[in-house]
Amino acid sequence: MNLAMKDIRHNLGRFLLTAVGIGMLLMVVMGMGGIYRGVVEDATLLIDRVGADLWIVQRDTRGPFAELSRVPSNLVFRAATVPGVQLSREFVYHTVQRQRDGKPLRIAVLGLSWPTDKGEWVPLITGRPLGQSHYEMIADKSLGLGVGEQLELGKETYTVVGTTNNMISSGGDGIAFVTVADAQAIQFDVPGEAVRLERAAREARGEVFELAIQQPMMLNNAARPSGELPAVARPQISAVMVTLSPGADVNHVAETFSGWGDVSVFTADGQRELLLKGSVEKVRQQIGLFRVLLTVIAAIIMALILYTLTLDKIHSIALLKLIGAPNTVILGLILQQALILGVVGFGIAYLVGQQLFPMFPRRVILAESDLLQLAGIVLAISVLSSLLGIWKTMKVSPNEALT
Repeated sequence: MNLAMKDIRHNLGRFLLTAVGIGMLLMVVMGMGGIYRGVVEDATLLIDRVGADLWIVQRDTRGPFAELSRVPSNLVFRAATVPGVQLSREFVYHTVQRQRDGKPLRIAVLGLSWPTDKGEWVPLITGRPLGQSHYEMIADKSLGLGVGEQLELGKETYTVVGTTNNMISSGGDGIAFVTVADAQAIQFDVPGEAVRLERAAREARGEVFELAIQQPMMLNNAARPSGELPAVARPQISAVMVTLSPGADVNHVAETFSGWGDVSVFTADGQRELLLKGSVEKVRQQIGLFRVLLTVIAAIIMALILYTLTLDKIHSIALLKLIGAPNTVILGLILQQALILGVVGFGIAYLVGQQLFPMFPRRVILAESDLLQLAGIVLAISVLSSLLGIWKTMKVSPNEALT
């Protein structure tokens, strides 16, 4: 007869309630690890998906994800002339927040280098890639936009032609894919009144400019859009993505770009490292601290629970000793109950977590290695927690059964 199972059946309600409490605590520990995995996955998702071998960014910056980066759009053509480069693409990335149905809607806008990049690499669940250079969008399903729906950004209206899943920015915002031209139009959009005031200011400055006084026709340019003025540069992009030809030496090509005085260059692994050692690092440290604290709390709670269960069985344990039961039987009773409590609690944590984690605002990714690690920790906690009850058991005198 297994004394541990017999005792559990005798106090089944209390045991199950205790197991549920332990399971909820372990679920939080499990969720903490899953949230960290989700943050890392979201942060490195674009770097892994776009397939760029090198990233060219503004000189002495760690852009375009770790910090702001601005480079001229003609850098794409300069990069394409370097031996070993198969393809160079523009990259524009920024975040906007708008109102939709009375609620705030945060969107990470990613510009695709049309027509080279139409978004074929984006894993679509419905719809199609971009089919024209303007006013079309691929949206992550977390934005709540379906195929055919329209969204007004800036002065234009964009139609959703495709939807994707789990394309999330490092900040947890759903990504919307448009062309680079549209992404820049959204990023640099200004109200009509601001445009009018800027043109009036140009004209006022021109009226006191000596050359404009000599050639009054020059003032007609003051009313033209900024993009049509030769002296005004085109809007800048965030970075240039470079794909190398098969067999090309990454380090050799990167060294060529590094010699340019206006840019810095990073490999895909370098960009990933910048993210993980930058904004994600503090999240990792904070979540790790919470995991340690919760694990210690779980160990303390399990130890107190097992100690309380042992106190309830003092008379029974003394009786066992009185009739000559070996210590191994009594120790097995305490240890087996601790292991069963840990296993049941872990099972509850996993099953409940599978139902609750998809409802979290950030992705929770449960890696098999993390689950195995947590299972080992729970096993160790169960054994260590039983020591307090075992210590109390060893002090029980057989004479206590006669009182």
